[in-house]
Amino acid sequence: FCPMAAPGKVAAFRLPPLPTIGEIIKLFRLKALKQLSQNFLLDLRLTDKIVKQAGELKNAHVCEVGPGPGGITRSILSAGVEQLLLIEKDARFIPGLQMLSEAAPGKVCIVHGDILTYKMEKAFPKHLKKNWEDEPPDIHIIGNLPFSVSTPLIIKWLENVSKRDGPFTYGRTQMTLTFQKEVGERLTANPGSNQRSRLSIMAQHLCTVENCFIIPGQAFVPKPQVDVAVVHFTPLVQPKIQQPFELVEKVVRSVFQFRRKYCFRGIETLFPENGRLKRTEQLMMTADVDPTLRPFQLSMSQFRNLCNAYRKMCDEDPSLFVFSYREELRQKKTTGSLLGSAGQPEQTEDENQL
Repeated sequence: FCPMAAPGKVAAFRLPPLPTIGEIIKLFRLKALKQLSQNFLLDLRLTDKIVKQAGELKNAHVCEVGPGPGGITRSILSAGVEQLLLIEKDARFIPGLQMLSEAAPGKVCIVHGDILTYKMEKAFPKHLKKNWEDEPPDIHIIGNLPFSVSTPLIIKWLENVSKRDGPFTYGRTQMTLTFQKEVGERLTANPGSNQRSRLSIMAQHLCTVENCFIIPGQAFVPKPQVDVAVVHFTPLVQPKIQQPFELVEKVVRSVFQFRRKYCFRGIETLFPENGRLKRTEQLMMTADVDPTLRPFQLSMSQFRNLCNAYRKMCDEDPSLFVFSYREELRQKKTTGSLLGSAGQPEQTEDENQL
């Protein structure tokens, strides 16, 4: 459902009087589904505040992810955007969104689909494209994300940032998204923080990440058991670790595999059992990283050194990059089972943590 915008509109835009979000929910008998981790935000002062974090939206092109009953949608339209693309997976919300579309003629395009599979590289006009080194394009992604999809979606988009594809074919597209408060803290955690995690490194090496403000859980209907963080992302011109996304993610995931242990314990999982200790020592020495630091204590430059050193080792031995520690554990377990109960290894702490 995508009406085209009428050319040459310059007058200030204002939505006509509409039913409240609460009335829309009653009118269309909408109910938040627990299995989809849906929570509605009805307070338009809060939706305005979220949209304000995105920056100047006048005449911008915006994609809103999971608009639901349309609270944030109204705030985006009131900001005077040129075009608004709505991607909604749940068909129950489409009639209410169509009502909003009719109230803003030519401005709204509604797509009934899944953001995880939607092709964003063709979502906006070609003339909006900017070079990566330029200022960000006049394109913004905004969304009150269901908790169940927020982490896989941001990892997908971070990979898109790294490869400059998807919504980032247009340049350094900015994102303003909601997460569980704890996930928001992980995304922005500094070295030494207990919240420092794989997500911290993957986000911060590719983007400037800002935890804007916290929305208390009671502002949502139904009330979630956690508070919600609004997080703003601006892709960096140069990533802090200049290696392929898959390599960085493998190293970072391995380091945080045993987050309570010394970091060398996780780094060991990058290498096959045969020669594991020697290769781990070689990597740590080349990267100049103290093996007795905990994973959350490592700085971005130490992760960069680890990734660069691991890349060099993979170039010398290409079989290293495809090695899987999980697969090695699985094979050992299978071999132990074939030997019978007498030869079967006990469940190791490694397997428990993995």
